[in-house]
Amino acid sequence: MNHYKYKLIQLMFCCLIFTGCDKYLDIKPKGTQLLSTVTDYDQWLNDETLFYGVAQPYAIINYLGDNVDLISVANPPALEPELIYTWAPQFAFDLNVSPAFWGDHYGKINLFNTVLVGIDDATGGTNGQKRSLKAEALLGRALEYFYLVNEYGKPYDASTAAQDLAVPFLTSNDVTQEVPPRSTVAEVYQHIINDINTAIPDLPVDNSANRFRGSKASAYSLLARVYFYAANYPEAQKNAEMALTNSRAVMIDYNGALPSTNILGTHPDVIYGRMVIGQAPATLDFMRSFASNDLRVRQLYRSTDGYRFTTRGATTYFPAAINPILTYTNTGTSFQEMKLIVAESAARANNLSLALQYLDDVRKNRFAKASYVRFSSADQEEVLQEVLLERSHELPYNGLRWFDMRRLDKENKMGTVNRYNVQGDVIATLEPHSNRYTLQIPLQVMSFNPGMPQNP
Repeated sequence: MNHYKYKLIQLMFCCLIFTGCDKYLDIKPKGTQLLSTVTDYDQWLNDETLFYGVAQPYAIINYLGDNVDLISVANPPALEPELIYTWAPQFAFDLNVSPAFWGDHYGKINLFNTVLVGIDDATGGTNGQKRSLKAEALLGRALEYFYLVNEYGKPYDASTAAQDLAVPFLTSNDVTQEVPPRSTVAEVYQHIINDINTAIPDLPVDNSANRFRGSKASAYSLLARVYFYAANYPEAQKNAEMALTNSRAVMIDYNGALPSTNILGTHPDVIYGRMVIGQAPATLDFMRSFASNDLRVRQLYRSTDGYRFTTRGATTYFPAAINPILTYTNTGTSFQEMKLIVAESAARANNLSLALQYLDDVRKNRFAKASYVRFSSADQEEVLQEVLLERSHELPYNGLRWFDMRRLDKENKMGTVNRYNVQGDVIATLEPHSNRYTLQIPLQVMSFNPGMPQNP
C-alpha cells in the first residue's frame, strides 16, 4: 500500500469533514475498508495529517494568549482569527464550516480510533506489532483529548472537576452511533491518564528516527503535561523526570550549530513532536521582558524597528524569516518543556536547588555564553516567578500559553488582559476568572445536538 494511496484517503477525509453532518462531531468516517494489514495501519499512523499540531498550520490557538498583539484587528472583529483573538463566544457562524479546534481534534481522534477498533483484525505482522500500534493510537488520542478538555472544560480544580462538564469522550470511529453526553473534566483527565498508562508497556523505547511517532518517553512526557495542568505537581515532576531519563532528546544550544534540516521530527529536542508554522505578532510588553543577551530574540523574532520594541506591530514571532531550519514550532512535548515542568514543580515544593538547576539547564542554552549569568535566589516566590518568566520565553507560541493563563488565573496570578485596535483603543477585555477562559461549544456542534449543555 503506497504513500499516494494514503494521501488519497486523507484527501477524501478532508473533503468529507463538515460537508455533511452526523449528530455528533460533524465528521464522516474514513475508508477503513482499505486497511487490512498491520503494514496498512502502520502507514496510517505515519501520515503527516497526524504530525501537525493544534490548530495547524499556524497554531491559531496562540491568538488567545496575552503575548499576541494583532493591531490589524477590525472593530468589530469579523474574521475567525479576530474573533479568537478577542475571545468572542463563537468563532464562526456558518454551520457548514469546520469549527476551530473542536473539528481538528475530533478529526484526528477518529483516525486514532480507526486503528484502535481495527488493528486486532489486521493480517500479517505479529501480536507485538499490533500492540505497539494500538499503544501509539492510544497516546495520540490522549494528546487530542488533552487539548479538548483544556479548551472546552473549566481549568482543572480538584474540588469541582467531577461536576465541571468537558467534552464527549468517543472511543469508536462509527460516527452513526448515539451521541454520548459531555464527560466531566475529571472523567476526561482520568481517561487520558488510563490510556497513556495502558500504552506505555507496548510503546517503542526510541523514536529518534521519527519523533512524531510514539515512544515510552513520549508517554511519560504527555503524562507530565497532563498532571501539570491538573496542578498535580509531584506527579508532573516524576513523569517529566522519567521522560528525560527514557529519551535521547537534548536541547538545541543557540550558542552552537542548529539542526541541519527543518524536519521537526528529527530535531534533537523533540520528545513527542507535532509541527506548526511559527508565526504570531508579539506584544511590546512581552518583547521587553527579554534580557538583552537572550539569543531567542534575534533567532526567532523578526523586527522592523531594530529590536527596540517601541512600535506596535513591528515584531513578529516568525522563525522561518530568520532561519528556515526553525520554520516549524513544536506543539508536542520537548526536552525543555520537561525541564521547566521539573523546575516549576520543584519551586512549588520549595526544593530551590533542584528548581534552579533545571532552570539553568534551559537558560544556559538560550543566552550568549560570554555574558551569561546563572540566576540564583533563596526566595521561593522569586524563584517561581523566574521559572514562570522563563517558561513564557521558551514556550511562547507552541499552543500552551492559553492553558498557562488558565491555570495561573486559578491562582489569582492573571490580571486583566486588553486588546487594542491600531489607534490604541480597547476593543476587548479578558478579566480575571472570566467565563471566556473556557470556550463555548461551537454552534456547528450545538445545531445538531440541541440538548447538549452549553458553556456560559
